[in-house]
Amino acid sequence: QVQLVESGGGLVQSGGSLRLSCKASGIWFRVTAMGWYRQGLGKQRELVAVIAARGNTNYIDAVKGRFTISRDNDQNTVYLQMNSLKPEDTAVYYCATNASRVNYWGQGTQVTVSS
Repeated sequence: QVQLVESGGGLVQSGGSLRLSCKASGIWFRVTAMGWYRQGLGKQRELVAVIAARGNTNYIDAVKGRFTISRDNDQNTVYLQMNSLKPEDTAVYYCATNASRVNYWGQGTQVTVSS
């Protein structure tokens, strides 16, 4: 079955950096687009960044220039490098994908940015 397992969240001061990882299994990873979402307390879940199978990337305006999504097809892993973190980046971050028209989500990893 499809599994997405995130890691790398934690508590960091404003201006700091974190790198999130998402290990995928059960999908043909190298041909599958992957995305990172986040959901802050009391807020709707939003798409933060996406990387296509060929490596094209897109970001929401709020994170452009600060976050970088990347993938390692040999390790079936997608990353989210987050720099210059701000308190408003505090959220649970989820890895997600769609395979065979089914959406799959990881369990989420908490990122907390203190001011």
